[in-house]
Amino acid sequence: MVNHQTIGDRAHHRAPDHDTGPSPVSPRPPLPSPHPLAPLSPEDLVALRENLQEQRLFREEQLRRLAVLPPGTDAGSEAGVGLAASARMVLADVEAALGRMAEGRYGRCHLCRRPVGRERLVFVPQARYCARCQQVRVRVRAQGLEAGR
Repeated sequence: MVNHQTIGDRAHHRAPDHDTGPSPVSPRPPLPSPHPLAPLSPEDLVALRENLQEQRLFREEQLRRLAVLPPGTDAGSEAGVGLAASARMVLADVEAALGRMAEGRYGRCHLCRRPVGRERLVFVPQARYCARCQQVRVRVRAQGLEAGR
């Protein structure tokens, strides 16, 4: 079961997963924040925690279903293997985010230590990096791939 709540408005759908794997629910834009880097309210943290817990349950169930499919089905195909790998990666990201919440480190960029934008966390609640640092990481990775050709 998927909880259809996000930060700021319980009627909005939950945020999508990391960029890997399909999202179980379509996102809706978040409500505007007073400031993009406004601190997360206790209500925000509750909604984000619930969202992450539901994502964890969804990915665990997805992996269970992929594991019990008989040989020769989609689970054994290249697409099935890729889907399982994506689900494991997202699950690890979600569990890491829940760990950061428990430790009081949630919502801080791993690189620059600045707050991760509220809007970014609405859409990617397991985000480790602020939007600026994530863009840098993507560019560096792309340049590395191009250099390796």
